[in-house]
Amino acid sequence: MIPWLERNTPFPPVERALARPNGLLAAGADLRPARLLEAYRRGIFPWYSDGEPILWWSPDPRMVLFTGELKISRSLAKSVRNKGYKVHFDTDFSAVMDACAEPRDGQEGTWITDDMRSAYLRLHRLGHAHSVETWHDGKLQGGLYGIAIGRMFFGESMFARATDASKVALVALVREIHDRGFPLIDCQMVTRHLASLGARAIPRAEFLRRIEALVNFGLRPGSWKGFRQNADVTS
Repeated sequence: MIPWLERNTPFPPVERALARPNGLLAAGADLRPARLLEAYRRGIFPWYSDGEPILWWSPDPRMVLFTGELKISRSLAKSVRNKGYKVHFDTDFSAVMDACAEPRDGQEGTWITDDMRSAYLRLHRLGHAHSVETWHDGKLQGGLYGIAIGRMFFGESMFARATDASKVALVALVREIHDRGFPLIDCQMVTRHLASLGARAIPRAEFLRRIEALVNFGLRPGSWKGFRQNADVTS
């Protein structure tokens, strides 16, 4: 059994999360900015579908990408050079969320519910949630979004409508935040797609130890529109 959270109920220790399904910790509560930010600081994130209560997760192991371990394949570098992509930060956060919510092959529905969309748009307006967007000929072709707290970035979702478009956004993000002192990106779940870019699984306990200091750096939230544009991800 997992605990039910009321509005002011604190999260239980993540060590109480279930092994099956991996990381399910609690249900209930709400998606207020304060609740969401507290969750991320503690290595917890929401993930649920329409018709379900809010479900909170902290899987073990945890998929992460150390920003100094990014792998750029020859094919990805070739796509960047030849596709004419342009990368921007925080220019159309809502469009990135909508694209991430579109049905995927082999999947029914989406976990980015209307309530989730509204909650992360609030975080974006408060300067906590950010998008990285890959554009081509004025059209949004790929991107990702996530949460920044201190010097820690928590990735949420990514999408691609063209070859390597989501990877190009991730590469630009890694290069930018690495230069700004962010050593780690939370990728949440283990996937081959992220592993191909250098991400790897670490024990949850190690993940929590690493983020404890990172989330407490006194960096003020705010827009990332001033971040480097059209980064050369092939260098």
